[in-house]
Amino acid sequence: FFCFLVADTIFSSFEAVVSTQSTGTTTLFIILLLTMSTSEIDHLANCITTHAWNGDRSKVAISPNSNEVMIYTKKGNTFELEQILQEHDQVITSIDWAPKTNRIVTASQDRNAFVWNYEKNEWKPTLVILRINRAATYVKWSPLENKFAVASGAKCVSVCYFEEDSNWWISKHIKKHKSTVLKVDWHPNNCLLVTGSSDFKCRVFSAHIKVVDKELPRTVFGDKLVFGEPLLEMNASGWVHGVKWSPSGNLIAFASHDSSLCIANVSNLPPTIQKVNLRGLPIRDLLFLSENSLVGVGEDCNPLLFQSEGGNWAFVSEIDKKSEQAAASGDSAAGNARKLFASKVTLGAESVTDTKLETQHQNCITSIRALTAGAVVSDFSTVGLDGNLIVWHTKALEAKFKELKIK
Repeated sequence: FFCFLVADTIFSSFEAVVSTQSTGTTTLFIILLLTMSTSEIDHLANCITTHAWNGDRSKVAISPNSNEVMIYTKKGNTFELEQILQEHDQVITSIDWAPKTNRIVTASQDRNAFVWNYEKNEWKPTLVILRINRAATYVKWSPLENKFAVASGAKCVSVCYFEEDSNWWISKHIKKHKSTVLKVDWHPNNCLLVTGSSDFKCRVFSAHIKVVDKELPRTVFGDKLVFGEPLLEMNASGWVHGVKWSPSGNLIAFASHDSSLCIANVSNLPPTIQKVNLRGLPIRDLLFLSENSLVGVGEDCNPLLFQSEGGNWAFVSEIDKKSEQAAASGDSAAGNARKLFASKVTLGAESVTDTKLETQHQNCITSIRALTAGAVVSDFSTVGLDGNLIVWHTKALEAKFKELKIK
């Protein structure tokens, strides 16, 4: 029956394509998209709190909610454990992998960060002097990979760079926060930093360092910026869990614990801010697929697509969804009644006790990463507390679901 449904879907799509397309190549391409899987799922650990890919996306580094970094290599259709990095004393909270320089940076609850360099077939750690007295919560390389920012519970952000004379990584602090900094992201110009904090604020700071950044690009905030200078402060209605710059650097998206998403247009000052209220649970991380498409992931266990139409942002659809045929053949009212009857007979239960979710992720999604570079992200990955790593293919999703169109 399942094979019949798939064949019927492909055939129907084929008839529609043939009636509107005269080019055989185009027809074949669309048929391939229809038959292509929308996602690939791998179970790598009991729990995954963060992940990062290398430059060619052949390897992924994850943290299984411990003080270890596990590096997996993609071989065929499976992942093989290549190496385990052990240097931190407590749980690793964040990982980032620089695609050009091939350096890994890790941050931990032990208040330390390490930069890992691959030398002579092994990863060698270098301690970073963060100068913080609380846990590090998040770390992010700058676009030019010559510095990185570490958010922390010490109400500050440590912007770290390599000092050639001393041969180690040192840091400068961005303060002005009243509580834990939960997330940071770099502007494409390498000099502006946006932060999300548990003091209900999203802020933009200058992170220009003279010895690292040769010149300061022109910005809407001016061209004479001092390191650590607060440039913009926006209010939220809860802890700000996720922040993200758009590819152009004209938009800032930030998600807070009150189940809302805000998109600020900072191409002109003062910025215009749009708020989208969610029907479900809060978003924990964000990714721009393009200038007009944004994906949020979090406690709903399902990636959420938001898009801008004429400058107005709105929720479009859940990405992890069943096709119409699968939904029709799935749990119906009669099927649920049958399950309830079986539970009463075998277990004496008054309700169905099956807690398996309909989504591929069975627990909170903790991290989202782009798998392709460019103006439009065609593939992205997510990890969650269920230990699953899922790669999502947007082209296949667009072919399967009419409402999912990346603009």
